[in-house]
Amino acid sequence: MTYTAACHVLSAGFSYHRKPFHMSQSEGIKNYLIRLQTEGRSRALIDGVMSPVESGDLMLFAPNDPYYLSIDKENYPVGKPRIVSGDYHIFCGGAWIEEWWNRVQRPARQSLPLSDNFLGLFRQLVLEQRRLSDFSPEISACYLQIVCMEIDRLMTDQPAITPKGYLAYRMKQYVEEHAAFPFHLEDVAGHVDISVSRAVHLFKEAFGKSIIKYVNDVRLEMARERITFSPMPLEHVAETCGFASYTYFHRVFRNRFGMSPKEFRVQSRELV
Repeated sequence: MTYTAACHVLSAGFSYHRKPFHMSQSEGIKNYLIRLQTEGRSRALIDGVMSPVESGDLMLFAPNDPYYLSIDKENYPVGKPRIVSGDYHIFCGGAWIEEWWNRVQRPARQSLPLSDNFLGLFRQLVLEQRRLSDFSPEISACYLQIVCMEIDRLMTDQPAITPKGYLAYRMKQYVEEHAAFPFHLEDVAGHVDISVSRAVHLFKEAFGKSIIKYVNDVRLEMARERITFSPMPLEHVAETCGFASYTYFHRVFRNRFGMSPKEFRVQSRELV
């Protein structure tokens, strides 16, 4: 079965709404719909009730689901951009999508962190759909499958959707996205607008390890891969993986893997 037969994108786009907008399909939509609110807010019919939809909310609609979307006028200060709502939307179908949809019971609305990686998947899919030449349905289908699998990973990895759990998950995303660069605890805490002491407590409570320990874990996995598969000098490996000094990198690497980076390189290449 080809990608296009198993999974196809009927339409995908990004919409800005600067004026009130209302859409109603009481008889139900014809295809699967994935909608991600990225800016502002809207209201939609969720489980039979018109409910507020905030930035970061992902909505999933199956064929024949009634679809009501309402974007109301909001008051903005003078001089501020008048973006009332912004969202990505993907209409899709195919055997793969149907199997994925029925694999597990997912909520019709789920709040997810809007990380650059996650948004980038939607952005790439939309850009592919807009290509006027060399458009590839197979590439669009692959992007759609990755979007779906990433949705499941985010829903599985994310702590219980509480205010504290959401903040902890956003900090975890920040660490993973910035691990290759030096940063401080203040940067992690500032990303979610809380104090360092509260950030440290929430992270440890959610993931069972300190922020520093998790940062080192991510960086060491990056270093392990580069030591094994690249000719990069070890000092350069340490620098490009976010470690402030080779001495510190050497110490935490030995503690983690039971040997020095040089010894690890020799042993790993004998096995490759």
